[in-house]
Amino acid sequence: MMVRQLVGMSQRLQQRVERIQHARDRRRHRQTAEALAPGGTVMLVEPFANDRVEDNLSPVARLYYAASTTLCCAHAISEGGKLVLGAQAGEARLAEVFRKAGFTRTRRAAETPFNLMLEVRP
Repeated sequence: MMVRQLVGMSQRLQQRVERIQHARDRRRHRQTAEALAPGGTVMLVEPFANDRVEDNLSPVARLYYAASTTLCCAHAISEGGKLVLGAQAGEARLAEVFRKAGFTRTRRAAETPFNLMLEVRP
């Protein structure tokens, strides 16, 4: 494949991921819970963020805040999002959104300096 094709594919995938990422309202989470097979799991992969702003002052976090504020929040609002979580949402805020949608168990499955992975179950 040519580099241009790969870049185009990457951009389309990123756009799809952003649409999913910003569909964080309770109704969609409830639909997800209802669609899961018994014992099913949602694996949520988010940009890494701590729960408190003062704990998010690394160079990576600063980049994520800038990108999230200018791209993600604006996109969520433009899509009619009912719940725009702000520039960065840490584990506690993400777990709260899922709890309100009827999920009962949230576990940090893994983390890297760049991503936070949560396992969420009804």
